[in-house]
Parts: sequence; structure tokens; C-alpha cells
Amino acid sequence: MCGIMGYVGQKEVVPLLIEGLKKLEYRGYDSCGFCVPKENSLISVKKKGRVIELEKEISNSFNSTIGIAHTRWATHGEPNERNAHPHFDCNKNISIVHNGIIENFHVLKEMLEQENHIFTSETDSEVIAHLIEKFYNGDLEEATREALKLVEGTFGLAVLNNSERKIIASKRGSPLVIGVGDKEFFVTSDIASIIEHTNKVIYLNDNEIAQISDESYSIRNLNGDKVNNSKIHDIKLKLEQIEKGNYKHFMLKEIFEQPESIANALRGRVKNESEVKLSIKLDLKNISRIILLGCGTSWHSALIGKHLIEKIVNIPVEVDYASEFRYRNPLLKESDLVVAISQSGETADTLAAIKEAKQKNVRTFGIINIVGSSIAREVDSGIYLHAGPEIGVASTKAFTSQIVNLLIFALYLKQTKTEINEQLNKIPEYIKEVLKTENTIKSIAEKFKDNRNFLYLGRGINFPVALEGALKLKEISYIHAEGYPAAEMKHGPIALVDENMPVVFIAPKDATYEKIISNMQEVKARKGRIIAIVNDLDPIIKNLAEEVIVVPKVPEEISPIVNSIPLQLLAYHIANLKGLDVDKPRNLAKSVTVE
Repeated sequence: MCGIMGYVGQKEVVPLLIEGLKKLEYRGYDSCGFCVPKENSLISVKKKGRVIELEKEISNSFNSTIGIAHTRWATHGEPNERNAHPHFDCNKNISIVHNGIIENFHVLKEMLEQENHIFTSETDSEVIAHLIEKFYNGDLEEATREALKLVEGTFGLAVLNNSERKIIASKRGSPLVIGVGDKEFFVTSDIASIIEHTNKVIYLNDNEIAQISDESYSIRNLNGDKVNNSKIHDIKLKLEQIEKGNYKHFMLKEIFEQPESIANALRGRVKNESEVKLSIKLDLKNISRIILLGCGTSWHSALIGKHLIEKIVNIPVEVDYASEFRYRNPLLKESDLVVAISQSGETADTLAAIKEAKQKNVRTFGIINIVGSSIAREVDSGIYLHAGPEIGVASTKAFTSQIVNLLIFALYLKQTKTEINEQLNKIPEYIKEVLKTENTIKSIAEKFKDNRNFLYLGRGINFPVALEGALKLKEISYIHAEGYPAAEMKHGPIALVDENMPVVFIAPKDATYEKIISNMQEVKARKGRIIAIVNDLDPIIKNLAEEVIVVPKVPEEISPIVNSIPLQLLAYHIANLKGLDVDKPRNLAKSVTVE
């Protein structure tokens, strides 16, 4: 949440900062702003709303080649210009942009107010600027270091002042990287914002402080000791991967990228029909229990992972919300394996849960999309999704890639061939078949876009697909939707069913098919409007369902992938037909880096 951008070099900085913020906007878009030095002063422009509104405010050149910028997802203080970043000290000599939460800001603010510091916003972030002012004596890095020693909580931070041509950057629990160019340096929350300028980055570790000037950088810890193990990484990300191309929205592009993203997940891992290979630097023998952790969509994929691992490997699996895991003093044993699932690799709750597990000497594993992310570096070992950048806030291709990687992981643990091995390389073709149903789904969206409520029902391994389908619709169309196990419908939710209630059934021809048909009949008897995802249009379905989406019949282990894609398209087209901003739904951000 929140995006940070900073630059020092030879280029005019404001256009560069604006373009960087546009690429970071998926991290937060409540307000935005930038700050640059000019004639020994700091000049700032801030705006409530999107970056494009900020861009409209720029009427002249600032003639500056150093600056910091921010796009905000509000935590403390409502979204407005006053609470937008950058924030300043009392005399506007020091400027900061911050991502994270300062947990002790009330105490710090009270202390600073007693020292006659005057605050102008409702944010927790502003205390950092005043703390740095308190300690500033001509050395911005030293003042920042002393300030951060008093801070409890998380931060990704960039600091600028009017008398030193440098940016100070630091992090704790919130992502921040340094981009290394030709006589220029960048600070950013996400490499997507700088990839057109450089593919060389340094990942800052927690409690490290970087000092960046025109032609050099240095990194120290909070004690002032120089860090000598900072490595420059080459990023294999292409500019076209973070552009929409001919698609109206990133979400639609990412839905249609799923044959490719799944093929990338399989490439090099499925050698032939009988062999699955993974490069895992961790002893996975003698595991008595696996605990899968995730938030949101990643939690749904974890529920599917439980089905897959227990069925294939015969190891008991628990699924936990990462946000709840460490607050219940989890009972862990050395024979457990704790697995973090996260698209961004920066999810604050999941990162904290992994740290909790490590403190209890439990093996940790990651299933992550973003290379070099905080969780990827924290876990003992793991595998990458290889799904490519996912810009749309509502996750699509990352979800199906998580399922595929969980399936591969289960087969790797099994170590012997199963019937499903032969089907793995066919998954991209199955997805292509599903994508051909888009026009049918679009017509269904036209019909139901004005409904106020939806119910999604599934059984077995496809119950989490119902949860995910409902989440997608809620996220981007703002229609109330609930996912439920179909068998549980008559234990309460059936009271909601009437002629105004669309009920989406995930009904593959598997062992639960006859049971699902019974549930459909119960809904039909109460005049519910049935939308069914099925493998063929048999006479029973034709009689029961108002609308039908036919997808290929596949093995049970693959069915959640095939069945989730129509639900992604349904949510997308409903939201698009309602004229909503599909890629940037209200109140949401792509990467949840605060608790």
C-alpha cells in the first residue's frame, strides 16, 4: 500500500516522478504529491485523487533533477490534500514520503508538541519529518537514523532536505528498492516504476539506511555500521509486460494471459509425463503437518492447496488466515512446514506470520510471484509463480498460478507418478477453451449487472472457487456477493433466495455432481435465478439453469483453474458494463503492506 518514488541524477525530475507514480498507482490512489528543491527551498504539489489530477496542476518546469513523490492509500487521516504526502518539518526544510504505520506516533507526537513542533496533518507519517528535524545538525542521514531509532512500526521512507543534494531511504517491513542507473539513482516501492530506466536494483533489508547522491550510494544499518553485502540484481522484466497493449484494462489482459502464465509455471518443472522437478534448498523429509498461510485470494488458493496436498501426498494440511495466525499463539512443532502464499511477497500479515514461525524454529516455505520480495527473502526456501507482473488490483492470473504451483508442489512431495502428471501440460489449452466463452459470459453480465446480490455455491475442491468468484465480484463491481459450500445453503443462506437472487453454481461432472443438482433444484423451487458452470449441457441442467457456461471436463485437481476463469470474466464484464474503474476499485490497493 502506498507508492514511493524518488530520483537523483541529470534528468528533469518532475515528469519522471509523475510517470513513476502512474505505475505505482495500483498501490494506492487516494491522494498523491511530490517535492523538489528550488532555490534553497522545498517546493511541493499535492492533490486529492489520482495522479492524472496532480499532473494537471503542473503548469511550469521546476528545473530540478532531484525529488521524491508518493501515491497514498489512507490509513491515518481521511484522503485529502492536507494528509497527502510529502510531509514537512516545521520550517519546510525537510520533506518525507512514507509507507507503513507508526504504531507509537501518539506518544511521539505528544513529545514533539511539548517541544513546540506544529503539526499540519492527521497522519502518523508526519511525526517522522519532525523527528528528523529534532535531530538534524547538518547531516540528514545521521538525523534520519536517530529519528528511526525512536519509531515503532513499519516504514518505507524517502527523505529530502533543502541543503544537501541527496535522498535518504530506509525500510522496515515495507518494500523499498534502489534503482541503479548511469549516473542516476532511483528509490521506489516497486521496480515496475523504474524498469524503463534501469533493470539493476538493490533490495534494502529491514533497518538499513541508504544515502543516495548523484554518482554514488552507501548503505548502513541503524547503528551506523556500513553494510557490505548489498548485491545489485538484474531484473528480467520488460516494459511491455506492464503496459495494457490493446486491452481496455489490465485485469482483462491478465485474464487472457493465463495460458501463458500457467505455461511459465510449468516450464522447466514438468520434464515429462512422469517427472516433476523443483529446485528447493530445504529438507522436506519427515513433515508431519503443513500449514498454508494467505490473505484474500491467496487464502482461497490455500484452501484448494489443502485438497490437493492431502489427496496426493496424504499429509494433513491446515489453512490459516495469515492476519490471524500469530495472534492466537499457534502450536507449532519442528516437524511442521509453514507455507506462505502471496502474489506480491510483501503482504504485511503474511510476512509477520512467517517471522513468528521462524522464531519457533519451524521450517518455512514461500509460494511467491515477485522475485526478491520481502517474504521471498525471509523464508527458508520456496518457488516462484512466474506469472509475470499483475497490475490489476483484483488478482486473476496470480490465483490460477498459485493453484498450479501448489499442485506441482504436491506432486514434488509425492515423488511418484500419479494420473494427474499426464494432464499438467494440457492446462494452457484447457484455459484457451474457457476463454472462448467470453461472449456468452458478456451477455450474462448484461442480464445481471443491475442485481444487488449474488450467491456463489460450490462443493469439495470447488467450494474455494465459489469464495473467489464472490470476492472478484465484490472487489470490482461493488455488488454484495457471498460464496458458500453448496451443502450449507439450507443451513441459512437459502432464506435469501427469491426471484431477485442470482445463484452461481460451480457444477463439474465429478463425485459431487448429483449433490449439486439437488442443491440447484432447491434453489429453482424458490425461484432463484441459476447461472451454472458445467461440463456439458445435459437435459437436467438445461431445465434447471437460466444461463449456462460450458467448460472442458478435466481431472478434479485441475478443475478449480478451469472453473475460476468464467467467474473472473463475469466479474470483469459486470464491472465494466457498470462503468467502474476495474483496475483501481475503491478503497483497495494491490499490495497490503500494513496490518
